[in-house]
Amino acid sequence: MEEVVNRVLAWVLRAVVLLAGLVVFLSLVTAALLLGAFWGLRMLWARLTGRPVAPWVMGVDPRAAWRATTARSGWGQRRAEPPPSEPPTPPQTGAAGPLMRPLPGTEEVTDVQPRAPRGD
Repeated sequence: MEEVVNRVLAWVLRAVVLLAGLVVFLSLVTAALLLGAFWGLRMLWARLTGRPVAPWVMGVDPRAAWRATTARSGWGQRRAEPPPSEPPTPPQTGAAGPLMRPLPGTEEVTDVQPRAPRGD
């Protein structure tokens, strides 16, 4: 009995996959036919009115992508900076630099005793 159920399920699965493929194929064919019919009507209308038909083209310029990429990265525009006359110095202990500013809300903390940072 189990073998019969397995065979039936296999055939049902095959039928479902076949139907799904058929639906995809028919939808693609329908889209192509509609596009062709629209293109033919456009050509017919142009012939009836005596106007030229502009071709359907995609304005893709392969150089545009290259230009956009090189403009973003600054490729080819790198300048050599002169070496600094003195090596940079680390911030001093207690210095209020951009990385050493107090965190917001620290004025409200009352249960902690401030200490000097340990030197490594």
